[in-house]
Order: sequence, then C-alpha cells, then structure tokens
Amino acid sequence: MQSFAARAAPLLRMMSSTMSKSAIQTRLLSSEAAVDKYKFETLKVTSPDQYIYHVEINRPEKLNAMNPAFWREMRECFYQIAEDSDCRVVMLSGAGKGFSSGLDFQELGGLSGMMDDSIDVARKAYMIKKIITEYQESFTAIEKCPKVVFAAVHNFCVGGGINLITACDIRYCTTDAFFQIKEVDLGIAADVGVLQRMPKVVGNDSLVRELAFTGRKIFAGEAEKIGLVSRVFPDKESMQAAVLDTAKLIAGKSPVAVQGTKVNLNYSRSYPTDQALHFMAHYNMCMLQSEDVMKSIMALMDKSGKPPTFSKL
Repeated sequence: MQSFAARAAPLLRMMSSTMSKSAIQTRLLSSEAAVDKYKFETLKVTSPDQYIYHVEINRPEKLNAMNPAFWREMRECFYQIAEDSDCRVVMLSGAGKGFSSGLDFQELGGLSGMMDDSIDVARKAYMIKKIITEYQESFTAIEKCPKVVFAAVHNFCVGGGINLITACDIRYCTTDAFFQIKEVDLGIAADVGVLQRMPKVVGNDSLVRELAFTGRKIFAGEAEKIGLVSRVFPDKESMQAAVLDTAKLIAGKSPVAVQGTKVNLNYSRSYPTDQALHFMAHYNMCMLQSEDVMKSIMALMDKSGKPPTFSKL
C-alpha cells in the first residue's frame, strides 16, 4: 500500500507550484501598487522588479529639458523614495533620444525675473538665490536618499544632466553618450552641484577645471577612463539590463547594511578620516545589533546556498 507521504507528494508539488505562481503574481501586483502613488508630470516611476524602482525623466519631446515642474518633482520624488520601504535601489534614466539636454530655456519660470529692471537689485538677488537653492536641493535629495541610485545615461547628458548624475551613487552609460559642463557657454558658472561633486567623483582637480572652463564634450571612453562612469555598454537596452542585474544583487542584500554603507560613504567624503571613523563607530554600535547580521551569517554557513530574506526597512 502506498504511504501517505507518497500519495500526498503530487498534491504538495501542485500546492507548491501554485503557491510559487501566486507568490510571483502577488509580488508583481505589490510592485505595481507600490509605484501607483508616484504621479508626476515630468517623471515616470515604475517597478521592474521587487524593491527596484525606475525613475525616468519623461519629457522626450523636449529632450528631457529641465523645467520648473521637473525641479520640484525631483525633490518630491526622492523625498518620497527615501521613506518608501518597498524601494531599495533606483535606476534613473531619460526617455527618448537622450538622458537630458539640461535647463529648459523656454520655461525659465521665476528666473525670468532676472530681466526685470523694475525690481530692486537686492530683492532680485534674494529671489534668484531662493530658486538656485531649491534647484540644488533637487539633486541633493538624490545624494541624501539612503537608497542606492544608478544613473543610466544614453546619448546626451548636458548641463543640468551632468550636475544630476554626479549626485548618483553609480553611473553607467552607452557608447554614444557624451557629457558637458555646458554652463560656461551660457555665461554662468554651474550652480547645482557638478563643481562641488565632480572633483570628488573623478579625483582629478586639473581635469575638472579644464572641463568646466572649456565646456568641451566628454565622450563615453574618456568618461570611463576618468571614473565619471564605471561601465560602458553598446546600447540603452543592454545598459538597463546590466543596471537591473546589479540592482537585483544589491536589493537582495540587507537594507540595513546597504543604506548604512551609503550614509557612511557620503559622510566620509566630506570629513577627515578620524571624524569619519568616529561617526562609523557610533553608527554601527546600533546597527550591529540588527537581526540582518545573524541572518547573513546563517546564510553564509548554510551549504544549500539559499539567500537570506530581509525584512523591509
């Protein structure tokens, strides 16, 4: 007579298969629901996989030029993502022909007041300072966001575009990509982050000065050589596929560990080593008590190779 276990096996396999399909379907529905709350005019937010969001600059008809709505929505989007436990990694890209052509001169918004001679010079200066500070925060919000942010750049990344990507954690590009600190050709100094961040990104003050003073193009090969990007791909599709592969790897790790790593890397960039080590010690005196530490150790000791599952943060 067949044992109960033998008789039950087909049913258990079917239940397991059903549960697996159900779990996948639930996960996909959950990912879609997670991004439903992100409604923007200039940005499109989707979730290509669990814990991964794709933020796309979505003004392809304007070459993803940055208008007043964009600057406001970037702040709102990344403030929201920073608090979103369904997100651990972000891919940031541009829709259409390229990443971004920079500032939209057809929609200058409040900056048009610079040309108004009827406004007192001091009051005009305060007005301009307020707008610049808000625009700076649009990219600083990416840097301060504890989630890992990839910049996936294809074709042109000019002016505001290169200011934006230097605030990201990891930068990939396509072979047709080029970058320009274009502001000098407009009679201004770049003021939303590239002059402050790029010297630390590439580690070559002389080169950054050359690029900022001349406004010349940096093509993909040079961008990789100087460390502005870490990888170059033949086309947008292969680049985004590589971003997703790496994003999945990161998203599968402890969010306590990954986000703590970003916090401390950012801190260490701005402070001397002794102060950064002091900050690290105080940070980890709490975080080393996380359940994620034991889960990670147990997974490493498990011969099955099954990856650990970490709770949302």
